[in-house]
Amino acid sequence: MNYVISLMKEIVRKRKLIWDLAKADFRKRFVGSYFGMVWMLVQPIVTVLIYFFIFQVGFKSVPPVPGVPYVLWLIPGIVPWFFYSEALNCVTGCLQEYSYLVKKVVFQVEILPIIKLISCMLVHAFFAGIMLAVFLCYGRLPMATWIQILYYSFAAAMLALAFGYLTSAINVFFKDMAQIVSICLQFGMWLTPIMWQVEQFSGSSFYPILCKLVKFNPMYYVVVGYRDSMIMGNGFWQRPGLTLYFWAVTLLLLLGGLKVFKRLRPHFSDVL
Repeated sequence: MNYVISLMKEIVRKRKLIWDLAKADFRKRFVGSYFGMVWMLVQPIVTVLIYFFIFQVGFKSVPPVPGVPYVLWLIPGIVPWFFYSEALNCVTGCLQEYSYLVKKVVFQVEILPIIKLISCMLVHAFFAGIMLAVFLCYGRLPMATWIQILYYSFAAAMLALAFGYLTSAINVFFKDMAQIVSICLQFGMWLTPIMWQVEQFSGSSFYPILCKLVKFNPMYYVVVGYRDSMIMGNGFWQRPGLTLYFWAVTLLLLLGGLKVFKRLRPHFSDVL
């Protein structure tokens, strides 16, 4: 717990530096690009359209929630996953990207994953705005629970950061870690009920086991939370068991990741 408290104090002390570097990292993504931020929006929109045409138009899938178009059910699941996936990938490679800062003795290396995370959160804000716009275009009236996407976005960010401290530290010494993380995220997207839902297997004998297994995935909590907030109008307090489980797992992962990060930190500059 001391590791987490120390990190929080460092974030408060260096908050202006962190914010400035995060904004610079965000702008750097579009340097030299003719269309700039347009490319940031193209991938998620194209991905949503592909899945929409495959499942809704091609397979004519029955909407998982009666009265809710398939695209409105899909977007709240895929938007947080895009954020989590991008954040974990970016954090994993942040020490190599900012190796010139790692080699500076006076620089606190622990804030580099935070900088990358905030940069990804700025991108996520655009995606969340698109999600809200789509819901409004479909005639869905805003609900008070929509504000909960801020909470669930924070939850996804903390989970990505918890894994990211571990993977970024290992990636300095084992360069294949970035590829392993990328592959695991591809599997994770299908293991998380984003394009499918658990209830569609209700007639199977393994349905009770599947219900329990899928909840072990921490991102299940975030994806279901987004849908609770945007579609069902349910509050996060209505899933107390999942909430406690998610934050317990995330805190343990964060403590473990920070411990490994601090143990390996003295050797970062030598390897990089």
